Amino acid sequence: MSQMMSQMMSQKLLCSITAGLTAVVAVCCSANPSSAAPPAGFRAIFNGRDLTGWHGMPHFSPIEFAALSPDERRQKIAAWTDGARQHWTVQNGELVNDGHGEYLTTDEEFSDYELLIDYKTVPLADSGIYLKASPQIQIWDFTEQAKFGIGADKGSGGLWNNSAGSPGKDPAVRADKPFGEWNSFRIRQLGARTSVWLNDHLVVDNATMENYWDRTAPLFPGGPIQLQTHGGEIRWRNIFIREISADEANQLLSEAPGAEFQPLFNGKDLTGWSGATANYEVVEGAIRCKAGHGGLLHTAEEYSDFVVRLEFRLPPGGNNGLALRSSGEGDPAYHAMCELQVLDSEHPMYASLDPRQYHGSAYGMAPARRGFLRPTGEWNFQEVTVDGSQVRVELNGNIILDANLADVTEFMANSPHPGKDRTRGYFGFAGHNDPVSFRNIAIRTLP
Repeated sequence: MSQMMSQMMSQKLLCSITAGLTAVVAVCCSANPSSAAPPAGFRAIFNGRDLTGWHGMPHFSPIEFAALSPDERRQKIAAWTDGARQHWTVQNGELVNDGHGEYLTTDEEFSDYELLIDYKTVPLADSGIYLKASPQIQIWDFTEQAKFGIGADKGSGGLWNNSAGSPGKDPAVRADKPFGEWNSFRIRQLGARTSVWLNDHLVVDNATMENYWDRTAPLFPGGPIQLQTHGGEIRWRNIFIREISADEANQLLSEAPGAEFQPLFNGKDLTGWSGATANYEVVEGAIRCKAGHGGLLHTAEEYSDFVVRLEFRLPPGGNNGLALRSSGEGDPAYHAMCELQVLDSEHPMYASLDPRQYHGSAYGMAPARRGFLRPTGEWNFQEVTVDGSQVRVELNGNIILDANLADVTEFMANSPHPGKDRTRGYFGFAGHNDPVSFRNIAIRTLP
């Protein structure tokens, strides 16, 4: 999917189309008295004068868009941007939409970021902010009784297109200001993990934003920000963004709400670990498999149902695995409940693997979604939940596997997995001769 999104929003394509289209946008005041300076670490993605850096795009599937030829995509963006010019103006340093037309869409794509944006709207208006081209952070007229049945009375800021009853669909509190006043959003997205503050109130806390376009798949790895038009005037200003580094994203993900996690690794030596200890070393606060060595390094304690959080770093072509409920004997890919692959999936040497062999997959049993690893050499954050026979893998804020191994009846190469139904065992690393590193390893048991 990352390749698909890259094709969808090619920077060169967008720049060539939009360069000649933004100059005609109305400019009512070059002084931009409504514009504020970006806070430290942020940059403006609206310049307060014209639509430079933006193009038009309606509610349109990124999957369908990516399937078009480059010429077809170019033609659509040109037509959409021409349509947007009929309904978007810049007045007094503010983006103004009359409630109609295509959505204003950033030329840039964003992955992990923090967005600041102010808006002011009118009674009966209904709008929103698409993230990674997906709907949406909802903006309501919270007084419109006709829409109370679909959540308007709860206020703005929720992930309205999430499934009914899912975390984040409705805002935790109603924080909208009265009409005529400016509202301020702070939105943070780490993978699909989305937090929203409206007027300094936390209304969505680290909820997973669903992929509206394909609910069986994670949210896209990256994509543009879109400002929705939906039937009433809305004004936007002070649109600032701060892209979040991998290290900061990992730190924030590790601090996500949940019961207390207990460290499994002291950062200095292999105290508390058993098995192939001679084949692993501690380097710069991380456990690393020695090059040319392997075997199972596992915890001294056994676990039944648990959540484990860790960071890992892959060398080019790196291969390792997470052993779940291992007995400490035999190949964990078959004799543990499962081995979750830790693999540089996009390396050319792995181009022809079975889908059940790529990163995050329950080896030989259940395939994980691809396209969510950070570039080789960067640290990734992963959370694994083992609850009964259900195994869930969240990589860099994206759920890439959610499988019930009790339901698996077809195995790669028809190889039996005698450990699949184990209910208790060790957690560990299944080294395969490559210097893959692990750090910040912590666990919490489930009731």
